[in-house]
Amino acid sequence: MEKGGWVYIVASKTLVLYTGITSTLGRRAYEHREHLIEGFTKRYNCDRLIYMERYSTIEEAIAREKQLKKWRREKKLWLIRQMNPDFRDLFDDINA
Repeated sequence: MEKGGWVYIVASKTLVLYTGITSTLGRRAYEHREHLIEGFTKRYNCDRLIYMERYSTIEEAIAREKQLKKWRREKKLWLIRQMNPDFRDLFDDINA
């Protein structure tokens, strides 16, 4: 059975953005929220889940992540506003 995937964007309070991919969004969002992942997101306090897209296969999610990582910041912010105009943390939505 093939696993699906998620493309997500986490942000800091000052809107430093990080785009990532995972098969377990709840776990991954928690890791970012609690600063359990070393690297960029921990260094820049990217701990708020502000955007997510679900894909039926991990390959589709990987392709979309690569596409989004090429986008300029302004285009990513536009995309986020389409789903989450207030840039609120969506963590509680996925763990309700």
